[in-house]
Amino acid sequence: MGPLAGVTVIELAGLGPGPFCAMLLADMGAEVICIGRPGKEARPHDLLNRNKKSLIVNLKQKRGCELVLSLVGQAQILVEGFRPGVTERLGLGPAACHDVNPRLIYGRMTGWGQSGPLAGAAGHDLNYIALTGALHAIGRRGQPPTPPLNLVGDFGGGALYLAFGLICALREAERSGQGQVVDAAMVDGAAALMTAIYGYRAAGRWNDRRGENYLDSGAPFYDVYETRDGKHVALAAIEPQFFAELLARLGLPAELAESQNDRDQWPALRAAIARKIAPMSQAECCALMEGSDACFAPVLSMGEAPRHPHNLARGNFLEVDGVTQPGPAPRFSRTPAGPVAPPPRPGAHTDALLARHGLDAAAIARLRADGIVA
Repeated sequence: MGPLAGVTVIELAGLGPGPFCAMLLADMGAEVICIGRPGKEARPHDLLNRNKKSLIVNLKQKRGCELVLSLVGQAQILVEGFRPGVTERLGLGPAACHDVNPRLIYGRMTGWGQSGPLAGAAGHDLNYIALTGALHAIGRRGQPPTPPLNLVGDFGGGALYLAFGLICALREAERSGQGQVVDAAMVDGAAALMTAIYGYRAAGRWNDRRGENYLDSGAPFYDVYETRDGKHVALAAIEPQFFAELLARLGLPAELAESQNDRDQWPALRAAIARKIAPMSQAECCALMEGSDACFAPVLSMGEAPRHPHNLARGNFLEVDGVTQPGPAPRFSRTPAGPVAPPPRPGAHTDALLARHGLDAAAIARLRADGIVA
């Protein structure tokens, strides 16, 4: 099931954005064969491996790499997340893979990219978004930049851009009959995510002083407020009509709408909103504003979010083998994603995949005895 049914993906197991990208493809129906390393322990909560098949191959041995190359010959996509040059040294680089499968889309996920002065350096999400202006822009006035989990670099700028690139290249290969390399770097994707903000800055609508802009907690109508019970609510009434609705719901004077975009009045406006929200519980705020055009939502914890009526109605969260997790997205009218399978035990599909590939039981036993597969 799913729009990618019939697409085979070889994933060289890694961390973070590469596995998440491959999970997205698997959620949409692609057969993702994750090539893991010998000795890797089972991690039942490693949700990025859901919907995948697991094959354990020793890539430090030439025969292991040759086995993977033979699988590549029957795949449409390969995903790897090593530092530049690692797969080439293993004999699994783009040239070697294209020799056996000229139509292969070869996806490379790195932090800094395949080229540039930082290409060979280690790093993590926070480093990549720091270089793009994104991290500097996130945080409150007078406070240091706030790490936004690892959503902007790893998963937004990395995995999503790699998935987009893979599908673009797959579409092009249908026309040309030729594969290509997709160089997806988290620093590139994180920079691209900042496109609109750079546009605001060029237009004079954004400055580099953190916490003083419309979307960075500077504006009192786009911020979070604490409620009586120590919880929070999120307000995002940017448009004038929505801001007017917010004022009306809170019982504030309608004439305050005239000062919505007057930055000098923002401190007073923030104080007025806070005075109305502070005496209410989060539930009382929800009863007053949720579902209206006041652009309101309660700030929910990960324990609370799956139980919210809207998330329940949409089926946004699933429970698989006792583990609550977000469901596949987006939705398709004709080719919906199928049921979610839990992360497999490492090597759970080794025998079945190799048998399907044409190896008999004796050949598989020899590979296992020689430490090539597990």
